[in-house]
Amino acid sequence: MFSKILIANRGEIALRVIRACKDMGIRTVAVYSEADIDSLPARLADEAICIGPSDSKNSYLNIPAIISAAEITDVEAIHPGYGFLAENAHFAEICESCQITFIGPKPAVIREMGDKLKAKNLMKKHGIPILPGSSQAIKEKEDAIKIAARIKYPVILKAAAGGGGKGMRIAHNDGRLINALITAQSEAEINFGNSDIYIEKYFERPRHIEFQIMADNYQNIVHLGERDCTIQRRHQKLLEEAPSPAMNKRLRKRMGEMAVKAARVAGYNNIGTIEFLLDEDGKFYFMEMNTRVQVEHPVTEMVTGIDIIKEQIRLSAGKKLNLSQDKIEIKGHAIECRINAEDYENGFIPSPGKIETYNAPSGPGVRLDSAVYQGYIIPPYYDSLISKLIVYGKTRQEAISIMKRALDEYIIHPTKNTIDFHKKVLNVPEFIKGHYYTDFAQRFLGTS
Repeated sequence: MFSKILIANRGEIALRVIRACKDMGIRTVAVYSEADIDSLPARLADEAICIGPSDSKNSYLNIPAIISAAEITDVEAIHPGYGFLAENAHFAEICESCQITFIGPKPAVIREMGDKLKAKNLMKKHGIPILPGSSQAIKEKEDAIKIAARIKYPVILKAAAGGGGKGMRIAHNDGRLINALITAQSEAEINFGNSDIYIEKYFERPRHIEFQIMADNYQNIVHLGERDCTIQRRHQKLLEEAPSPAMNKRLRKRMGEMAVKAARVAGYNNIGTIEFLLDEDGKFYFMEMNTRVQVEHPVTEMVTGIDIIKEQIRLSAGKKLNLSQDKIEIKGHAIECRINAEDYENGFIPSPGKIETYNAPSGPGVRLDSAVYQGYIIPPYYDSLISKLIVYGKTRQEAISIMKRALDEYIIHPTKNTIDFHKKVLNVPEFIKGHYYTDFAQRFLGTS
């Protein structure tokens, strides 16, 4: 097992990894930008090193600075968290070349699964259902129109190297398709340095279901059940729950087996996520594989009792899985609300600034993954996530009741935030019944 790990990230995920390491008796090194000098990860890690100015390009994305920090502190491994360099195959390769373990899958797998088109074509080759669409990047508008005519409108354009909703556009006719293609290509080039765009059939009312995968270096692979990530805004997840209210034992078995198969054909090792689209008829389609820990991993931890971060560290140290599929049980229900520093009543615009009053919810069934505190200044340079509020109940209804109680206790002032937005979500009858789709926020809460 490792004796010292550097966390190449910030905020709540950096703190989450530090806590897991402390439990395992592993020393930690935090890296921080000038904006994060007073952050909890910088304060609570065993060692902390400033790696650059406030902007992420010159700090959390600065590979030479991070590697230098790792070498200076003599760490054995680097945990990338999520975002930033977590799915950067080049970074993983540099770690290997410096004889530092990258806590994640092999660089070749990150590279192949990071190309959404390659991933889809690989899955199709092995009999895993994928959405109808293009098998290669679309370069000309005429090709786009031909494919749209074959799979029928509406269609969605996606960046081959994309993620986080960037480089994605929906089109309902030829005119919109041409405009969407130009815009998506430009956005993909700016955000990912790769303008490749592909087309898929767009379902108006699907559910977004993902399966947590764990795989060791010895071809042992299990899944930890599903998470429902359907409630989104502009392809950005807002609330997740496990298990999915749309799932039954038969469907979970089929989708779980397909998720494990997808990981196996990818030659996957470490933890990861297989994302599916589930239509109203119960048919499911592979969308993509995320080769990192997910923001929403806590809901799976709550219903399985498995610490995913600790298992990720164990797997990266070359340990065998100590779990078999028949021993994994899903008990109770968990819900996670992402609390963002955003003014949801004004288009979810970011709301950085100083938190002057802060009261964290607590009590039975409540978990709060956060790295903020009273007096903390939310910087304007990074994503707007303040915290992840997670609750657990014996039933879904109990979990909803506990989440309502926790949201009522949560005070963040004067920073604009999404607490009241989540209160509204929990009171929509369709959510309470579990009958919701990806258009939920727009349809019932008037978001754009």
